[in-house]
Amino acid sequence: MINPILLVDDEEGIRKVLGISLADWGYRVLTAASGEEALDIVRKHRPPVVLTDVKMPGMDGIELLQRIKKEMPETEVIMVTGHGDLELAIRSIQFEAVDFITKPINDAALRIALQRARERIWMKEKLREYTQGLEQLVLEKSQRLIETERLAAIGQTVATLAHAIKNIIGGLNGGIFVVEKGMELGSQKYLTQGWAMVKGNVEKIKNLALDLLNYSKEREPEYRRINPNRVASDLHLLMQERARECGINLTVRLDERIKEISLDPDAIHCCLLNLLGNAFDACLDVENSGNPKEVVLSTALIEGGGVEYRVIDSGCGLSEEIKEKIFKAFFSTKGTRGTGLGLMIVQKIVLEHGGEVSVFSEKGKGATFAVRLPAGDIALCGKGRKENSVRCRTWRSPDATKGENNV
Repeated sequence: MINPILLVDDEEGIRKVLGISLADWGYRVLTAASGEEALDIVRKHRPPVVLTDVKMPGMDGIELLQRIKKEMPETEVIMVTGHGDLELAIRSIQFEAVDFITKPINDAALRIALQRARERIWMKEKLREYTQGLEQLVLEKSQRLIETERLAAIGQTVATLAHAIKNIIGGLNGGIFVVEKGMELGSQKYLTQGWAMVKGNVEKIKNLALDLLNYSKEREPEYRRINPNRVASDLHLLMQERARECGINLTVRLDERIKEISLDPDAIHCCLLNLLGNAFDACLDVENSGNPKEVVLSTALIEGGGVEYRVIDSGCGLSEEIKEKIFKAFFSTKGTRGTGLGLMIVQKIVLEHGGEVSVFSEKGKGATFAVRLPAGDIALCGKGRKENSVRCRTWRSPDATKGENNV
């Protein structure tokens, strides 16, 4: 049974007679003599069904129907019309009335209209329950999927790190063996070679630990006012010795128009250091063809006062398949020499700055990595915002067709 039901009519006699009939059928009847009064009652008591006359002074039944459906769409409204008001009755159905009956009111017609109202209320309730159940099911399935993916990611991480550590341990064991052999034979050559192997693998352990710390640490950029060219210049000086040892010509090209902006210089230093390390490795992976091994670190002013760093190498380049994977978790192009953490760290740092990292490369023709960072004010406005998503994508320089990536 639907309780209560609101009866709206400007004629008191109709309200009394119809109210008695509805009460006899088990309804608790509320009455209103105008649309305005009815709207107040609906707001206060929220009756599931309203039975209203169409023609009333002031707010008529059509307007009352529209107001009810706007404020409380779950309320069902039955319209009462005269014999000559068929057009109004049709309009009421268009405005989502559940049914209409004509005067004089026939008990059978009224019962049918009320039955339709009950059925619609029941259907809406079942639909609401079904929707809520479906939403809960989707939520539960999503949580299970997230948990499964999290466990899979943990498993992948552990496996990758275990593989990297195993390789380092193998290198350490090899170095220890050579040192012991040198001690046994009294060979300075073996001692020197073995000690170099041990030192190299200890350095790998240190770098792996630092990479893990850098990637796992939740942090906000520690912004300072600095000229981005200074970061590039410092890195150029830092990497010169290694470049000479590797037979790589390392140059820096600075855009002198760049002014001071707010960025985290230590984080950007780490980001660019990773990209330079990858560029060096790419050059060393190229078969000796007589071509010079070159790496360029450049800066350029971008719209809004930000900066674009580019690391360009003449190395082995990347295939289309590799370019789709390089920013994914723990993917490495270096085989046993890499952990796949380097570009993940680059991605994380750029994300924290609200920036963009892009790559252009062709297999055998070198690669260009570009890091675009917004100007200080933009970066600070975005500080801490989770919605700042990094866009890691393949990128084609406007000058790419001119061979810009071929240093």
